[in-house]
Formats: sequence, C-alpha cells, structure tokens
Amino acid sequence: MTTSPADPSAESGAPAASGAPGTDGAVAAPTQPTAVEPSGRTPRRQPTPGKAAEDPSFYRAEPVSFVRRGERMTAGQERAWEEMKDELLIDVPRHHASTSILPDAVIDVPGAFEHPEHPLTVEIGSGLGEATAHAATEHPERNFLAVEVYTPGLAKLMEEVRDRGLRNVRVMQANAPEVLDIALKPGQVDELWIFFSDPWHKKRHHKRRLITDAFAERAASVIRPGGTWRLATDWSNYAEQMRQIVADSADFVNLHSGERAGMDSPLTDIRRQEIENREAEPDFVDEIGGWAPRFEGRTLTSFEAKALKAGRNIFDLSARRV
Repeated sequence: MTTSPADPSAESGAPAASGAPGTDGAVAAPTQPTAVEPSGRTPRRQPTPGKAAEDPSFYRAEPVSFVRRGERMTAGQERAWEEMKDELLIDVPRHHASTSILPDAVIDVPGAFEHPEHPLTVEIGSGLGEATAHAATEHPERNFLAVEVYTPGLAKLMEEVRDRGLRNVRVMQANAPEVLDIALKPGQVDELWIFFSDPWHKKRHHKRRLITDAFAERAASVIRPGGTWRLATDWSNYAEQMRQIVADSADFVNLHSGERAGMDSPLTDIRRQEIENREAEPDFVDEIGGWAPRFEGRTLTSFEAKALKAGRNIFDLSARRV
C-alpha cells in the first residue's frame, strides 16, 4: 500500500476546511467595534467547502472505524518494509484516500499466494501481526491475509515473516469494509478473524465500531458456507453488541449458543465488578451466554496481555456461515 498521508476529507468522511474567503485573500479590518467582532480581535475566518462539496464521491458511505496514527517506523521495520513489500504486499488501486480501494478494482487475492488452492484465513486489524505470524507458522497448509491500515504494524509482521521464513502470508493496507466489498470475492474466505477492534467506548462514537449488522452482511458475502467468523474483544458492551449481531444474522449460527451463561459467563463476572468506567452491578446475571472458549489458535498478543493485566475479561465469539 502507499504510505502517503490521506486527504483528511476522504478519511473522515467530512469535507475539509481549506482556503480563505474573499477574492484577493485580504481581510478587511472592521470600521468600528461590534458585539460580534470586538475591537482588536481578528475577524473569524469562514470555512470554505472541501472536495466533497464538488464531488460527492469524496464522502465515505460510512464512518471509518480507525483514526489516523503516526506512521513512524523503527529502522528494522523500514528495512523489512523495503525488503519484503514487493513480495508480501497486495497493492490495490486507490480511490480518494490512502486506505481506500477503487470501487471497480479487480483484485486476485488467492493468486497472490504460492498455493492459491489452500484455505484462506483473513485477519482484519492485524495490529503488529502477532496472531497472523503465529498461526501461519503453525499451519503452513493454510494461507493468511493480514489487513491493517497502519504501516508500522504491517512492517513488523513483515519482519516476522522474513525471520520465520514464512511463505503463506500476504498483507493488504486498506479499510476493512472495502476489502470485503471489493478485494475479496464470494466464498473465498475459510475463516475471518477480528480480534480486539477499537471498542469506541463513548456512546456517541458507537457508530464507528467495526462490527455492525452491515458488516455481518459483508462477512457473510465472503466467508464460504461452513466457514468460521471469529471475534474477540475485551470490552463487555461491545461484546454484547457483537453477540446480538451474530444472533440477528440469518447468515450465521453461534457455535456456542447458550454456553457459558449464568455464573459461568465472563459477562456476569465483569458486570459485578467496578471496572470499565462503570459502577458494579452485584445482582447482574447473564442469562444468554453464547461465549466461545478462548480460541486456542490465537497467540497471546501484547494487547490481550495488557487487557488481562488491567483486570478486563476477554470475550470470544465463534459463528459458522450457514
């Protein structure tokens, strides 16, 4: 993927404020003090329309689930990126943003692997690549595609791929919904993993969460019948939302429906504690359950270790594509 900074209007879905009003760029001083612009204060510059005002395609249909972060890499990551990107990176044609995919792009994901016939596991939000690198080492008979928007994370995974001599890993730098809508074809994915996507804690930010009803439809479109969708989060409110989305989907069946309910539920345990910026609910009981045991194929990543150290519970969900 390209590493050039994205156009802010394209990444956020909102028009960017740029330029200044007026025909010659000069700002006229007020002739006398007013209640709106007191004497001595520079008149407030009025915003001007961004690119989306002229071309609606600059608007994203949905808010992205990530925020832009620094792209600074260590020297080792820079070396790995330069050495391995031509081999591992599935480069995609861009639309307006540096993480977008051109809507009519034709991308052959299986064809990027040495053995395109092998089952494909896709990890969305692969972070530093710990889970993908571990699983690819353990299962050379499977192909693994790591999807991530942050260059340093992909470069770190490239380091691991190089050092472990892995031949069954490829990476893609793109916005997840667009990967499912454009890059992947129906039934291409054997397993889809989404571990610890941003929970967007504040209620007003929940619209940014990756796992939604619309995302479940996208997942169903690329996972083969009988394939598996695996989810994990360390935030109970997000876990409940994920569980409900799986339950509401006609395309998936919770592989552990009814399991780990009541006092065996990690949700019962966490709600009875004063944690996650909420008061304890000593009488709460999760009567629904449906939580999967911890996925044994997921190595303990640095992020999950920090969550456990902070006293948070891990919620796993596994669903089968019907």
